[in-house]
Amino acid sequence: MEEQYDNPIPKRRRKKKLRIGRTLFALLTLAFIVAGTYSVVQYNAGKTIAKGNSINPGPFKGDAIHPKYPSVENYLLLGVDDDGSEKSRTDTMMVLSWDKGAGKMKVISFMRDIYAEIPGYKSYKLNTAYYLNGVQTAKDTITGMFGIPIHHYAIVDFNNFESIVNIAFPDGVEIDVKKEMSEKIGVTLLPGKKRLNGKELLGYARFRADSEGDFGRVGRQQEIISAMKDEAIRPGMILAAPKLAGAISSFVHTNLTSKDEISRAVSLLMKKGAKLETMTIPVEGSYSFNTYKHAGSVLELNIEENKQAINTFLEAQTE
Repeated sequence: MEEQYDNPIPKRRRKKKLRIGRTLFALLTLAFIVAGTYSVVQYNAGKTIAKGNSINPGPFKGDAIHPKYPSVENYLLLGVDDDGSEKSRTDTMMVLSWDKGAGKMKVISFMRDIYAEIPGYKSYKLNTAYYLNGVQTAKDTITGMFGIPIHHYAIVDFNNFESIVNIAFPDGVEIDVKKEMSEKIGVTLLPGKKRLNGKELLGYARFRADSEGDFGRVGRQQEIISAMKDEAIRPGMILAAPKLAGAISSFVHTNLTSKDEISRAVSLLMKKGAKLETMTIPVEGSYSFNTYKHAGSVLELNIEENKQAINTFLEAQTE
C-alpha cells in the first residue's frame, strides 16, 4: 500500500538550494574583492613606476563640444623631449578625433616643420608653438590655422613612452620593419616582422635618416598607433589595464580628471569594433620648401587647401 503525503514536502531541498546560492554569492563576492585588490595594487604599482615623471604644459582651455556632433571629441596628442627646462619642442603633433557614437577614430598628423602662424608671436615651425607658451598656444595655433576644434589634450615625454609600451605590451608590439634602421635612434632594427619592445618601438617612431625624412617618420608613427590598438584588444590586455592606468596618470599629462582619464584611456584601448583612419598634413601637392633666417628650413602650406582636406576627412566621420 502506497503511502500518501498530505503534509507539505520537507524543506531539506530548499535549504540545500539556499546553501548553494549562499556559496555562489560568497565566491562572487570573493572574486570581486580579489579583482578589486589586484586592480588597486597594480594601479599603485603603475603610479610608483611613473613617480617623478610628470611635466608641466601650462594652463589649457578647450573648445566646447559642437551641439551638432555631441558624440565627437577631439584630442590634441603631443610627444615631447622633456629636458627639465619646461621649454621642450613637440616632435609629434596629432589630433585624434573620436566619434564615440559611431565607434570611429581618425588621426591627423601634423609635420613639425610646417611654417605656422603662432598667436602672439612671429611665424615659426609648428613644433615651436609649445616651446613658446605651452599646450594652449599649440592648441590655438592648430585650431587657428586649420579650424579644428580641440576639446582635450594629452602629452607624453618620449622617455616615458618606452615604459608605457613595456607595461601595456610586455611581449612587445608587432611591426613589419621595411628596412634596416639604426642612425640616431639608439637601437638597430633589421627588416622583417618583429615584436618590438618600448625602446625599439620608440626608435622605429623616430627614424628619419632616409629619403622619406619626416614624412616617413609620421607614417611610422601612425602605423604604431594602429598596431598598438590591435594589440590592446587581445584578451591578456585586461590584466595590464590597472597598472597601465596608474602609469598613465603620471606618465601622461592631460586636462582630464583621473577618473575620466582612466575610463577614456581604457575605452580607447579596448574599443574592439572601433575603426582607425589616418591622414597627414600637409597633403600632397599643397606645400613648398622655403627657408627663413629666424626659422630655418620650413614647409610653407596652402592653408585653404589643407583646411578643406581636413574638413572632408572629418565630415565623413560625423555624417
